[in-house]
Amino acid sequence: MEFYKVNKELGDLVNDNVRKLESVFPSVVKDGEVDFNELKELLGDFKEVGKEKYEMNWVGKNEAKKIALAPLYGKTLKYIEGDGKNEETTENIYIEGDNLEVLKLLQNSYYGKVKMIYIDPPYNTGNDFIYNDKFKENKELIDILEGNRNEYGDRLIKNLKTSSHYHSKWLNMMYPRLKLARNLLKEDGVIFISIDDKEVNNLKKICDEVFGENNFRNYLIVRRRVKSLNIQFADKGLNSYNIGFEYILVYSKSDAFLFKDIRMEKENIPQKGSWNVFWSNADRPSMRYDLLGFTPKTGQWRWSKEKANEAVENYKIYEEIYSKKLTLEEYWISQNKDLKFIRRIPNGEGKNGGVQYWIPPNTTSLRTSDWTDLEVSQIKKDFDIPFDNPKSTKLIKTIISSCDEEEFIVLDFFSGSSTTAHSVMESNIELGGNRKFIMVQLPEQVDEKSDAYKSGYKNICEIGKERIRRAGDKILEENKDKEGIENLDIGFKVFRVENSNIRWENQLEEDGQIRYDLDGKNIDDIDFIPGTKDIDVVYEILLRHYGIPLTAKIEKLDFIGNRTYTIQGSIIVCLETQITKEIVDKISELEPVKVIFRDSAFGDDISLKQNSVHRLNVLIEKNNKNTTHVVEFI
Repeated sequence: MEFYKVNKELGDLVNDNVRKLESVFPSVVKDGEVDFNELKELLGDFKEVGKEKYEMNWVGKNEAKKIALAPLYGKTLKYIEGDGKNEETTENIYIEGDNLEVLKLLQNSYYGKVKMIYIDPPYNTGNDFIYNDKFKENKELIDILEGNRNEYGDRLIKNLKTSSHYHSKWLNMMYPRLKLARNLLKEDGVIFISIDDKEVNNLKKICDEVFGENNFRNYLIVRRRVKSLNIQFADKGLNSYNIGFEYILVYSKSDAFLFKDIRMEKENIPQKGSWNVFWSNADRPSMRYDLLGFTPKTGQWRWSKEKANEAVENYKIYEEIYSKKLTLEEYWISQNKDLKFIRRIPNGEGKNGGVQYWIPPNTTSLRTSDWTDLEVSQIKKDFDIPFDNPKSTKLIKTIISSCDEEEFIVLDFFSGSSTTAHSVMESNIELGGNRKFIMVQLPEQVDEKSDAYKSGYKNICEIGKERIRRAGDKILEENKDKEGIENLDIGFKVFRVENSNIRWENQLEEDGQIRYDLDGKNIDDIDFIPGTKDIDVVYEILLRHYGIPLTAKIEKLDFIGNRTYTIQGSIIVCLETQITKEIVDKISELEPVKVIFRDSAFGDDISLKQNSVHRLNVLIEKNNKNTTHVVEFI
């Protein structure tokens, strides 16, 4: 009998891609290996013409691709109990750590689950710090950026303009993160990326590659506060004008995403409505019907026959009863602005036969890609929390409002002072709904001379978490009389990237059996790192299973033992140090979809192990026909 081990690595996109390829072309994958000759035949054996092709290249691109695909070893997310707010009920998440590692750690739990991503990555100014990504693999350091070898753990470098690879380093930082972020998006998901003029062209090119050129939706331009630096040089001639705006690049994952129309107030509000042609050039024969004695031969009417006939009757009633007392605008207002009107001009000719529909006066117009009425940064802060140039909540709320859904996940993996989290909570009050956020931020230390440090904040994460706490309280206070306010989710759970809690096979061989005190009891826990809590292991197991969010309910099953848990009522994690037939009996009664045991808990009783696995496999596969590897071991 074959026993399956829990995977020790996360974010193994190569194996994921192989599985996807196998689902489309089963004959291509043989014993887990891709038969490239077979794949070529299925694709018509297309050959590349010459060595040159249209693509963007830079120093380190191949390494950036490898980083995106490389699995993550020896890392997990640790739940920091008590550091969040309303932790028992919230569906919001705050994660401290390198966002590249976090994106890999989230691949199973949130693959295809995120509707919207907003990020404001470090701009490549020559002064900002950027991420310098390094991983350990087989205890060897691998080069990430242009062959540089730095000591593992040194996370940040300064990307000076004098560097010969100034643009390349920034692109190497962004590329793998965007690749991983795309996996998390739903099929109808969308990503918004703030950027300035220095890297906007390069960002557009790598986004075309990652998301597909056809999925580019818009350049949005947003107003930037202008500093009067050029005034002193104006009389001598200027090298360039001050930059008055920044960009937001918008990409969808597929053509399934559609914007909700966003309206903005008009400067000159019209007082009267207008009549327009009711015919359109689209060609749907089913929408060509008799209306006021005319049937178009080509094109179509704008509305269904039922809706159009109702509008005709509305106008007849107005003409016969109200036209001598009220203008059409006044009548429309008196009817709660609900009615539509259609008329036909006497002796009307042309493709529409003179049929017209009425467009009421409107105080708003459809927003375009020009968002210069909105400012990038929020100068007046909502709270006395020291953080330079936080993004505008009005800007982020406008972005959120572009999605025509009331319940979805918003991810920000350069979250800074948590403007996005603040905006999500306010949007739920202003627009209705139950949007959720996932914030990710590297715990970068703040300058010891800064106001933030003097106020007690040692890193950016502390600032971001405190802002969420205060923002939630403020929203509740300002809306305390609003119906349903008690259901508003202003909480969040905190997780931190840490080393794995599990001592994997190679570590067991090196460390041997270690006896240590856990929860006040002296027991042999050779499977886990000293100091590990059971809940840490349970969350690490959770991360290795598809579709289970970090906010999933975890319960302790005391009737089975002191160390057995259920994740979302479907996965049993049994951390008991000794498995008995009675324990397996009780687990079987719950009819889980998967069970994880400690390998060491069976000791030398191979018969009990085989019988337990067989029994649970038969039970679980009977109830869940598509389940594989239903019993696993750590």
